Amino acid sequence: MPEKNQGVLSCQSIKKAIAKGHIFSKAAAIEEGQIQPASMDLRLGKKAYRLISSFLPEDSDVMERLHTPDVYGSDLVMYETDISKGGILERGHVYLIPLMEELKLPSDVRGRANPKSTTGRLDVFARVLTNRSPRFEDIACGYEGQLFLEVMPRSFTIKVKEGLSLVQLRLARGECSLTDSKLKSLHKGSRLLYNGDDHLTADEIKVSKGLFMSVDLSGDNPGGIVGYKSKKNSHVVDLTMKNHYGVSDFWEPVHKNSRGTLILEPEEFYILSSKEKIRIPPRYAAEMVAYEAGSGELRTHYAGFFDPGFGFGANGEVKGTKAVLEVRAHDVPFMIGHGQTFCKLFFERMAEVPDKIYGPRIGSSYQYQGITLSKQFKSL
Repeated sequence: MPEKNQGVLSCQSIKKAIAKGHIFSKAAAIEEGQIQPASMDLRLGKKAYRLISSFLPEDSDVMERLHTPDVYGSDLVMYETDISKGGILERGHVYLIPLMEELKLPSDVRGRANPKSTTGRLDVFARVLTNRSPRFEDIACGYEGQLFLEVMPRSFTIKVKEGLSLVQLRLARGECSLTDSKLKSLHKGSRLLYNGDDHLTADEIKVSKGLFMSVDLSGDNPGGIVGYKSKKNSHVVDLTMKNHYGVSDFWEPVHKNSRGTLILEPEEFYILSSKEKIRIPPRYAAEMVAYEAGSGELRTHYAGFFDPGFGFGANGEVKGTKAVLEVRAHDVPFMIGHGQTFCKLFFERMAEVPDKIYGPRIGSSYQYQGITLSKQFKSL
């Protein structure tokens, strides 16, 4: 396959895919606002199933597996609920929601799904399933069929509604990942990482199948806040609201200490930020991947897609934007320190430069973010 045809599909290619029926919805027409520079938003359908547990369909269709008697002699569904006009998803419970969009992909096009930024910052665990698949999130080349979303709110009980988008779909053709040498070359030409107003030199960046970033615990802001920890037993968060809820009702501020360290308590959820600022040139897309278990028992960044133009602008006028880190430690308390390597960005080339890029012009919410909570909360 010619290299020029390979890469992540742009917004204009997604529109062509919709026009050809590769992406479609029987429930409601796909809207212009769903289409992002290198992905598209997937919408919740009208029905949610409260499940006993998570599952993978393997060799079955999802709905068939949903009602197949398991080892307890009953199916996975506890009950179903109509969310067409709004419905509650309880914290700590697992739900399955058929999505509005369906796929009929060409044989050379594959997909990958990821939670939207707002979803991740609310600590809502959300991942896409497809029929006859042994994996979450990955959608095989040529897949035809429905899409389903598994949802488990972890910190807050949430209110959702049919048509709301919790996840995004990215489509790609061929090999599009960047080798370490190409990633270093891209940094040299486009200055991917900044520390303040100064870009990092080639010797200062860390590259190994992606670009490493570190955590900011400096508290270099009014109040010395380095992050936020979710409160337990908070009220319902309605995901249709914007700039609505008081921060102190749902979050505890985490302040810096003299040592530049923070002990993450097991199974607590934290919002932190990267020390460096990242830039994604318009010809590239990126994904922040889960932190490797060998580097500590913690999970970073539930929402991983970074669109072309994030922290870059149309012509490179933005000197980077900090990445917000959604962090949960597992099993044992885990100490982290300012500047500690904490996450990794995996870069992919676009098949073509998108007609629109990330930024305020297309309603993007986080181009100039610092330690930023989801858009349901009042501005800090």
